[in-house]
Amino acid sequence: MASGPVSNDQLAAIPQRLRSSWLRCADAYGIDSGGRMLEELLCPAELRQVREQMGSMMKATDPELDRLHGIVSNLDYTVLLANPDGIIVSRRGDAPFEKGCRRWHLWPGARWGEDLVGTNGVGTSLREERPVTVHMDHHWRLNLRYLTCTAVPFYGPDGKVAGTLDASSTRPDPTGRVGTMMEAVLIDAARRLERRSFLEAFHNRTVVMLGDGDDISLPMVALDESRVIVGATQAARKKLNLPEGDTSGVSFDLSAQAAGIPDFREAERSVIEGALAMSQGKITPAARLLGISRSTLHRKIKAMSATSPEEPQ
Repeated sequence: MASGPVSNDQLAAIPQRLRSSWLRCADAYGIDSGGRMLEELLCPAELRQVREQMGSMMKATDPELDRLHGIVSNLDYTVLLANPDGIIVSRRGDAPFEKGCRRWHLWPGARWGEDLVGTNGVGTSLREERPVTVHMDHHWRLNLRYLTCTAVPFYGPDGKVAGTLDASSTRPDPTGRVGTMMEAVLIDAARRLERRSFLEAFHNRTVVMLGDGDDISLPMVALDESRVIVGATQAARKKLNLPEGDTSGVSFDLSAQAAGIPDFREAERSVIEGALAMSQGKITPAARLLGISRSTLHRKIKAMSATSPEEPQ
């Protein structure tokens, strides 16, 4: 099928959640679905520049990519990290699948923007800022219909999309049932990554979590000594109806929030305890998961112990 109007019959064969993307491919982008394979990978210098533009977020994602790979590799999936423009900047995968991943551009330097490639996990998730699974013939391009991919965007400490996490397979389950599980795994990873980067960005401020949230973003705000908001996640901005961009000067009434909302120490305790549980109590791998040094983790654990409530006698 070349570019042009999409028929009702064609749309009926596509999941409802992907139909808007297909219409964009036909009407807005004019992408030939039977066209050539993807564009060439970025050269090493171009890829290095893209990675540098992601700044500290590149380092922050490393432990999460490692954790995700450990979860999905048994299902023959490769984990990818893309920047906000849909360019793959990092990958975790097993050696036997490297040839196939290179062939299908599941590789650093590949460009998966929806306007270039058509409906796909990375590009469409970034375009719509939501979890997306594209299974085999649900891709717009015919030559991508041997793949399945699930992607979930994640937000940075400034409340803006910082990139997307993707799990793709060149040997997909024909039924597509794995996609639902993949979305859940990646949503959890996106939240963990946002939480870690937010706590790191505002480590010297009071951080308040406004409940658990029901989206890919967790509602968190950072406050200065005067209870003025100096930082807010995407979910918090929506919840509190904050303006986009700078939040300076916006006061936060803690007493008006629901009781029992954890503050910074409780949020940090949850992150650290989770890392220790995953590393079976071992400090070095736990520190690696958190993206901090062993000495920093020791100091935080000591502080946690000092502020823990005493056991009743």
